[in-house]
This record gives sequence, C-alpha cells and structure tokens, in this order.
Amino acid sequence: MATPGDAVRPGPRVAMLSVHTSPLDQPGTGDAGGMNVYVLELARALARRGAEVEIFTRATTSAQPRWVEVEPGIRVVHVAAGPYEGLDKNDLPGQLCAFTAGVLRAEAHRPPHWYDVVHSHYWLSGQVGWLAAERWDVPLVHTMHTMARVKNAALAPGDSPEPMGRVVGEEQVVEAADGLVASTREEAHDLEQEYRADLDRVHVVAPGVDLDVFRPLEPAPGQDVDETRRALRERLGLPTDRRVVLFAGRVQLLKGPDVLVRALGVLADHASSGDATEAESWCDGGGSHVPALVVLGGASGRPTAVRELEALAHQVGVTDHLVVRPPVPREELVDYLRAADVVAVPSHNESFGLVAAEAQAAGTPVVAAAVGGLQTVVVDGVSGVLVPDHSPWTWARELGDLLADDERRARLAAGARRASERFSWDRAAAAMLDVYAQAAKVHRSRSPR
Repeated sequence: MATPGDAVRPGPRVAMLSVHTSPLDQPGTGDAGGMNVYVLELARALARRGAEVEIFTRATTSAQPRWVEVEPGIRVVHVAAGPYEGLDKNDLPGQLCAFTAGVLRAEAHRPPHWYDVVHSHYWLSGQVGWLAAERWDVPLVHTMHTMARVKNAALAPGDSPEPMGRVVGEEQVVEAADGLVASTREEAHDLEQEYRADLDRVHVVAPGVDLDVFRPLEPAPGQDVDETRRALRERLGLPTDRRVVLFAGRVQLLKGPDVLVRALGVLADHASSGDATEAESWCDGGGSHVPALVVLGGASGRPTAVRELEALAHQVGVTDHLVVRPPVPREELVDYLRAADVVAVPSHNESFGLVAAEAQAAGTPVVAAAVGGLQTVVVDGVSGVLVPDHSPWTWARELGDLLADDERRARLAAGARRASERFSWDRAAAAMLDVYAQAAKVHRSRSPR
C-alpha cells in the first residue's frame, strides 16, 4: 500500500490474476470465454479511472513476450509455469506453486508496497491471490465466475462433474478473500448458500457491455431493416432463405448447443409431417420451413466437440440446417448478432451470460435458459424469452413460436436494447473501486499489522 511520501496517485495499483486463460485470447474456444472479455474490459474501465492494472496469466507459448502493454495503464504479464503447451485447465493445480513464484518474483522487482489490491478471477487464480495478498499485506478481492457446487448441481447429461479438489479450493478462497464479487444477486445467493460466504464481504457488481460496439442494425440508405439484414447475411455467407438462430460461445455440454440441434430436429420433424402451417411464415421469401442454426464457436473441453455436434445434426436429420463457424473478434461478432433473428443461450449454468447481454445491445431478442445470471440479464417478455428447462421439445416450441411472430420479435428487439443499457463497464469499474476500498477496510480489521 502507499507509504508516507509517495506521490498521490489517481487510482490504485491492481494485481489482477487470470491463471488459466489470457484476456488476449480469442473468446469462444478452448478455455477462453466471457471471463476473458470481463477481465480485459474491466481493466480498461479501471484504467480510464486512473487505476494501473497488471494482469498476470500463464504463458502458453515460448514466443510470447514477457509482458504486453495493452494500452496506457494496462499490462499483461506472461508467467512461465509448467510446459507451454499440452496442459488443460484440469492440469493447472499442479502448476500453481510455479505460477505463484513467478508472480512474487515479478513483484520483487518493484518498490516496496507497490500493489494496493489483488483481484483474482476463477478459483485457480484465487489460490495464487490468497498467497500473494498475504505476502504483500494487501486485500484480496475474488470473482468466482463459475462455482463447482453450482455447476455440479446442474450438469448437462453426459458432462463430467467438477472434482472435490476444486470444491475445497473454492471454499478456501471464499474464506480468505476480503471481498467477493458476484455478477448477480443469484450468484451472491449461491455464495451464501453453497459456500457459507460472509454476506458483509459479498458485493454484487454487474459486468458491462460495450454499448458503442454492440449497437442495433441501422438501415442502409434506401433500405428498410429487413433489406439491410439480408445484405448483411449475404456478406457473412449466411442463409437468406430462412430464419437464423445464432449460438455464440464455446462448443461444450455446459453451454448446451446440443439442445439447439435436437430442437432443430423436432422442428424438422414437425415440418416434414405436413403440419407446417405456422412454419410457413418463418421464411424470408421461400425456402425451408426449418430455421438455420449458426454455431459461432470452437471446441472446448473435448477436441472432438464440434465433430460430435455435427454428428448429432446428421443423426437427427438437420445437417443442411447447421452452419458452424470459428469464433470471431467482437467487431465481427456484432454483425453476426445483428444478422440473426434470435440469439439462443441454452446453457445449463451461467453466472452472468455476457453473450446474451451483447446480443440484446445489438437489438436482437434472446431465447435463454432460465438459469443463473441469465434470469437477470434477459427480461422475460421484454427483451427475450426464458425457457424453463432443456427439453428439445420445449426449445422447439419457444423458438418456433417466436420465429413465426414478426410483431413479437420486433417488440422484443426494441426491449432488448433498453435492457442492455443497464450494463456499463464504467459503472462496473466505479463499483469495483468501491469494492476495493471496502475490502481494504476488511483487510485491516482482519490483519491489524
């Protein structure tokens, strides 16, 4: 912490820890997802308020520089811990000692009392942050992002439960942290109920959305919105003869893309049975009565995840209606969100659901599972639809009804943008600075040194 005689600084120096995934990685494949966006965008917003943020992450190639200056006030530091390649998230507990040593070694080259707070993300980082914060005598603030107990209570069929080692590790971090950050009230409740967290140390800070990047589609000169959307689909190489449902995220059982493929099969069976009266209005001028499902993401957890999804599409007879694309940067993601008629988020668990918030900011209705933070992000009947289960028949009915009703979709699209304006990274950063200040008070009371 600051010592007498130090120059007055506009904001704190933050050691931010993201062990298992770098904020510089492309979200949507491997272990990179909403947390990557969260860490980088929060750091940017904190830097705009005068904070200095150093983000420590594990080096994954020998070609990576020791550190990257992302922009003024933000540095990403690559820490060597274990082999560069060949380790997945489940292998990393064995490398936490090496990672911690790298973080402490980096701090040792700084003047004394350099960092004001440690902010760790995910339980692996929390284990490192616990030791670093104790060593430096600064507060530890921790964001869980996901919790093993919550995930295990809502496992997708065929998915593997989180190991007890993670559960114990999370319990230790919850006990050690001077401040715990939850994205929604639902997550705060889970911290209290599942981990017996002290509510005086739990703070609800909603993540943000870049409302300048994620904006609704604006008609081109001389065109209406539908004509502009058709032109956008042509540019992206997406179907223009049917409705489009978009899934953007990692292809893994937790995220539920298989639910959408099976729902597509139900819709295809319904159309082929001759009962396609409602479905006729789903078309954008002829073609199939079955919508296209665009999956924008890469394999996560299992390298064969995408091939397995394509095999499932073949099994249920919808291969011609499935389009799989690799993940794209957010400047391109917004075009996919705008091009879709609806964005589907069938996750079995989400602490927040950043894609849902970004889709709504882009003016696209969201059909989401009624789980976790999605119940906060998606306002049922206003910005989208919350689905009560993961049955393919339920999802087929909800998607089919919404795709068949142009007026309802337009109403939800307008509500989607309004709902997204609740979330701002600048507001999140202001709230986080307050969390840091409160955590410092807790730290002093717990450690009177």
